[in-house]
Amino acid sequence: MDQAQLFELVKSEKIQFIRLQFSDINGSLKNVEIPSAELERAFTRGIMFDGSSVEGFVRIEESDMYLKPDLSTFAILPWSTEGSKSGRIICDVYKPDGTPFEGDPRYRLKLVVEKAKKMGFEAFAGPEIEFFVLPKDEKGFPKAELLDFGSYFDLLPLDEVESLRSEVAVALKTMGIDVEASHHEVAPSQHEVDFRYADILRAADSTQTVKLVLKTIAVKHKLHVTFMPKPFFGINGSGMHTHLSLFQNGENAFCDVNSPDGLSKTLNYFVGGILSHAREITAVTNPTVNSYKRLVPGYEAPVNIAWSKANRSALIRVPAARGKSTRIEYRAPDPSCNAYLAFAVMLSAGLDGIEKRIEPPLPIEENIYAMSEEKRSQFKIDSLPGSLREALDEMRKSELVKEVLGEHIYRKFTELKRREWREYSITVTDWEIRKYMNY
Repeated sequence: MDQAQLFELVKSEKIQFIRLQFSDINGSLKNVEIPSAELERAFTRGIMFDGSSVEGFVRIEESDMYLKPDLSTFAILPWSTEGSKSGRIICDVYKPDGTPFEGDPRYRLKLVVEKAKKMGFEAFAGPEIEFFVLPKDEKGFPKAELLDFGSYFDLLPLDEVESLRSEVAVALKTMGIDVEASHHEVAPSQHEVDFRYADILRAADSTQTVKLVLKTIAVKHKLHVTFMPKPFFGINGSGMHTHLSLFQNGENAFCDVNSPDGLSKTLNYFVGGILSHAREITAVTNPTVNSYKRLVPGYEAPVNIAWSKANRSALIRVPAARGKSTRIEYRAPDPSCNAYLAFAVMLSAGLDGIEKRIEPPLPIEENIYAMSEEKRSQFKIDSLPGSLREALDEMRKSELVKEVLGEHIYRKFTELKRREWREYSITVTDWEIRKYMNY
């Protein structure tokens, strides 16, 4: 669809408003709404906004920024406001001089995609987005209470949550996103939506869209969807396992039909790169204090820096599918991450492994969770950082993360997250009150 066709579609569908969407450093979706009559101006000149009001963007003395829409991301929103249709377009952020804004997370991913192309690869991703569905109180605020006590793939009696999931799948379909699976997850009140894999930039765009649709339709059902990694103690947290593959000249570069296991040296090097950089990229893939309440042993969380061709106790798993479906599954990320930045550091780490021909250690096919410390040490299995502070310390040593994020995002991200850690460190929690009040 070219611009003329888009303008005609907007007219024929009687779309009155266009939401120009972009993401801040934390991954929060932002938007500027314009009348559809202004759409042509958005393409020719861009729409100006105040960048100083967006977390992690620019200072007040350099606040003018421009949104330029990506035509390929247009979709009609599957809900209306007082009968008025709206469309959305995902935008790139530009500076007044017409150059891309270095602090735009989508731009940072685009740079890594460009690097992959120069190496002869096209990168694809398919995230599995887990989330909890919670009730609301009489004032409309979410309550930290479970709605059900179901488990993996459970078929519950038809209720509001089943209806919500079905409506989300239909809404995403109308926006051009094919849902491959939608089901109840392991923990009570926990669910998952998986959509068809796509080129890695489109997959990041779709991740943001899925989150928006889930939260919006939940409001309609008087429920709350949270992507908080670990909202409840004692049960599994929510992850965003991400499937990654590379294609070269139309063929899956991770597949080698002549190797005994069907896996190529490219896949091995890619895995070696991610494993070698795993600790330093974790602050990006798991960016909140709460992320590290999920990354603990005992709840199927991937804390072990190892890879496997079968079992799910390793950080990287290679699913059994071969041929064009050959891929790896990186199991660390959680849905609180900024998808653009998380995909950028994962892809860059893998590409670094290919460039440097980093051989991974031998795959571990036994249950690492059940291993003794002595045996883990024997296999030289390290662990992911145990806190946001530790993850930030690891990231500080990483030249790869600095290059991928760029100086602007690296500095702002570090400032935001160290402030978050300080706030957490001085906050008196309910656990402390229960534990120490009688001292």
